[in-house]
Amino acid sequence: MKPLVIVPTYNEIENIDRVVAELTGLGVELLIVDDASPDGTGIRADEHAAAHETVHVLHRRGKEGLGPAYIAGFRWGLEHDYTHLIEMDADGSHRIEDLPKLIARAGEDDAPGLVIGSRWVKDGEVENWPIHREILSRGANIYVRAALGLHVGDATAGFRVYRREVLEAIDLSGLDARGYFFQIEMTWRAAEAGAAIVEVPITFVERREGVSKMGGSIISEAFLGTAKLAWNSRFKR
Repeated sequence: MKPLVIVPTYNEIENIDRVVAELTGLGVELLIVDDASPDGTGIRADEHAAAHETVHVLHRRGKEGLGPAYIAGFRWGLEHDYTHLIEMDADGSHRIEDLPKLIARAGEDDAPGLVIGSRWVKDGEVENWPIHREILSRGANIYVRAALGLHVGDATAGFRVYRREVLEAIDLSGLDARGYFFQIEMTWRAAEAGAAIVEVPITFVERREGVSKMGGSIISEAFLGTAKLAWNSRFKR
């Protein structure tokens, strides 16, 4: 098993040192995908890469969104022969102590194609979230399950492990989601590719530093994108 943790960054200078320290402490390899952060995140990432052979950096031309950043990271990881590609946020919301559980589950004998770190399964939790965020997230997942027929409690989760064969079976060039709809679409594409999807309970913690990227346009993209997926799957096959 050769896992790679992919961490997209845009203006995460307050968090990047902690991310690198935690992941190098675990002994896992890290790819930082920086969208030309004006706060110097990319420069700091390069300094870490120079100091640690397990830290790699992929620089992109500008801020293009979460989806394109992860796709670039997936392609880099596949080209460099990693067996499992892991999505993880830079802002501390995904706890380092939950990562070994996800990696261990991905490496079990049943070889699931996608392991999701889930907030909305038994023993999953959120910390420091305002009630409106919880209502929004739970409601979004109810909507996704109803619209797409996915048997997944947390299709919007961004803490996950893909087996390389699943990513190779998905047409990454056909994905154009920019925000958190990317997670929904990738869950759907993985299921369509026949991947076994399992969920592992995690504790999700609201970011302590920096600014959240969540906004109205991201919510709209997720709602409309899910509706489009549902329409295409039911009426255009």
